[in-house]
Amino acid sequence: MQRRKSKPLSLAVTLACLLWLAAHFPCAAQSDPTNVWTVQLPYTAASSSPAIVPDGTIYQATFTGELLAVTPAGKIEWTFKAGREIKSSPAVGDDGTIYFGSRDRKFYAVTPQGRLKWTFQTGAWVDSSPALGADGTIYFGSWDTNFYALHPDGSLEWIFPTCGIVDSSPALGADGTIYFGSHDKRFYALKPDGTLRWSFATGGQIISSPAIAADGTIYFTSTDGNFYALRSDGTERWRLHTGGATESSPVLDENGNIYLAVNADRASISPDGKSRWDSSTPDLIDASPAVAANGLVYYSQPWHAIAAVWQDGSSAWRLNTFLRVVASPSIGKDGTLYIAEYSLRAINSTNRLAPPANSSWPMFRANPRHTGRVEREKPR
Repeated sequence: MQRRKSKPLSLAVTLACLLWLAAHFPCAAQSDPTNVWTVQLPYTAASSSPAIVPDGTIYQATFTGELLAVTPAGKIEWTFKAGREIKSSPAVGDDGTIYFGSRDRKFYAVTPQGRLKWTFQTGAWVDSSPALGADGTIYFGSWDTNFYALHPDGSLEWIFPTCGIVDSSPALGADGTIYFGSHDKRFYALKPDGTLRWSFATGGQIISSPAIAADGTIYFTSTDGNFYALRSDGTERWRLHTGGATESSPVLDENGNIYLAVNADRASISPDGKSRWDSSTPDLIDASPAVAANGLVYYSQPWHAIAAVWQDGSSAWRLNTFLRVVASPSIGKDGTLYIAEYSLRAINSTNRLAPPANSSWPMFRANPRHTGRVEREKPR
């Protein structure tokens, strides 16, 4: 009889232990993710990161020159063909227009129905991903060494010349300031009218894209091996020598901690410029990570995987992919994780992955629509 009476107690103790584990060790409560669906992409690995709009449609560009619209159920809705390869990641405007650049030297605007709206001719490849201003202005750079601002109708607003290739994607501050780097080794801040606010000299080409913290601090890397933090007036807050020379761009969690790839290492840096942790991987990582609201940080791995780590650097899970992953992952507002290689994959788990972290810059291009724009900033 005593053993029969002890069963409810044993069950209660077990449930209490499980609840305690879920609260103190969230990885114990996280079920392993799986592919929800896969859409085959044409011929070669995608370098472009997928953009996601509020109705769940995903826009994915390919290195064979296509822009695909994919439904939340994983069906191709339409395909638009550009003239050459697309490395630029698409950005989606408030009216649903999709913007991207191509190596045919053109910048494109495509309607939500997949029809050409307009093109703008530049003098060289457009690998830079566009940023979209609150007033609808479109900003991007080109290999012709110029930085462009276009009106929503595709007409030129202004051109700012640099002395090097501009494949860095711009970031827009809450006050409308435009930030980007150039192969001329300088980092630029422009006013919305296209005039120079300030520039900052580094010791190497700037091939990655900046991120902006909630307090207005601008973070970026240079091929001189340094990670820089600048104030909004262009003065240096701090720099950390990482030795990094890849294209991986920084992202931020809700506490302002920074995550990026440094050559073949996953790394995290504190807001005051101290290294928090790093972990080695077998190959160079050019993609940017993405941070989820439950504390997971997703890294695309060139050796055929997507890996999730917790914010302290400990491993959460790894999902093998079919082929090499070089594009930055994107997180939908429902928590679905999208990655592109030779296919576009939607990843989730039975207990649902978390939405993007509540930070100013939780993923490449700042948000699921890839506007490259901070919505608000908080004073330090």
